[in-house]
Amino acid sequence: MDGMAKTTTTTQGLRAAIERSGYYPALVAEAVEAAVGGEPIRSYLVHQETTFDQNEVRRHVTVLVLTGNRFIVSHTDEQAADSTSPTPYATTSTESVKLGRISSVVVSRVVANPEQYTPGTLPREVVLTIGWGAVSRIDLEPAACGDPDCEADHGYTGNSTADDLSLRVSEAGDGPETVRQALAFAQAVSEATADLTR
Repeated sequence: MDGMAKTTTTTQGLRAAIERSGYYPALVAEAVEAAVGGEPIRSYLVHQETTFDQNEVRRHVTVLVLTGNRFIVSHTDEQAADSTSPTPYATTSTESVKLGRISSVVVSRVVANPEQYTPGTLPREVVLTIGWGAVSRIDLEPAACGDPDCEADHGYTGNSTADDLSLRVSEAGDGPETVRQALAFAQAVSEATADLTR
């Protein structure tokens, strides 16, 4: 019974967070709820971002949901009228990833005055990066040997990085509560994927 009450509260909390974002809440909520289906929600994060594109202001919302089996990502973007549509429109997409496919969860914290840091202090900024292998970035550079006069071709060296989702929240731009929620969501995803390896 307690689990059911928590699930209902979490579902209601997600719906309320989507409505608070004020960004086409009926559209966003319907897409997210359809992707979640009947699964209980363990954790969620709603992040709205406003960007400036030349003379236009564009909004974008990302909703992340963690269930017992899946990680769900929903993006909604608004577009101005263009050659394909005489009226403004929005595009919503959702992706559902099995937890077992998540290969990395990276949390980068930016802390002001680190010499004065005390445990529990909220970071100024958090960047959450989650990889599951759908998108990889390869950074290459020419390889070289230790001889500064060598002109031989040594091929290339580089790194491959899983970069499926990267989300940045800051205290100044998003508020301290969103930073807290981002950290809580990151911890929930990390714990859920760690449970799979035990």
